[in-house]
Amino acid sequence: MKMMKKISEKEIKEFQRKILFWYQKNKRKLPWRETQNPYHILVSEIMLQQTQVNRVIPYYNRFLQFFPTLESLAKADKTTLLENWSGLGYNSRVLRLQKCAQILAERNQKIPKDEESLLQFPGIGPYTANAILAFAFNKPVPVIDTNIRRVLMHELDLPESIALQELQTIAQQCIPKNKSREWHNALMDYGAMKATARKTGIEPLSKQSKFLGSTRWVRGQIIKHLLKNKELSILQLKSQLEEKYEPKIIEEIIEKMEKENIIKKNRGMLELS
Repeated sequence: MKMMKKISEKEIKEFQRKILFWYQKNKRKLPWRETQNPYHILVSEIMLQQTQVNRVIPYYNRFLQFFPTLESLAKADKTTLLENWSGLGYNSRVLRLQKCAQILAERNQKIPKDEESLLQFPGIGPYTANAILAFAFNKPVPVIDTNIRRVLMHELDLPESIALQELQTIAQQCIPKNKSREWHNALMDYGAMKATARKTGIEPLSKQSKFLGSTRWVRGQIIKHLLKNKELSILQLKSQLEEKYEPKIIEEIIEKMEKENIIKKNRGMLELS
């Protein structure tokens, strides 16, 4: 059985000092870092799933203006919801986010403070659950995104083949007492600005596919059209996209969006559900 790499207390302290010292001079000013409101943190984390920080900022600010509370989000109509998300991509995320708000509203509950409860909500996986716990509640749980994974490997001389479970154990050992929120923000910034993939040579586990012309792009175009024109001919859609996509692929996209309750078919036309 492969032995887990031992990180000494001295190494951990030096690592903490280095990252936090750098962070004090170089930290990014991001709107979700100016709050500890669990709802605001939840919104930011769902938006940041597979989306770059700079793209998220204006959407985050606008979204909270329209839906300042869990209750307002729970009651929002789908058209208004999608209008405020359109262009951010992965529209099913906002529907799952609203479902979270609706479940909490029905139960008259606040956003939970433990991982097991958070994982019961749609759209919240292990990473997002830990991010909410760390950033909203300052819980000492490991939050490992692409940037943090790279920083841990580079600074602690860990192999790229390291198992996630082992990496999580090491990451948890490195969290300074009562500083989980600051620590993870510091690691993210250090990875995004200092220990980049180009400088370290450490590649992410998976690379995001090109957006333009992708099935995600098609989904976004369908939503944009329906928000503007209320309905869209399936034949017209296939005709517009026939140079790049087989009709079968278009049908699969439509079917998936139907299952996600984003759109519905009505006599050869598409409309929002």
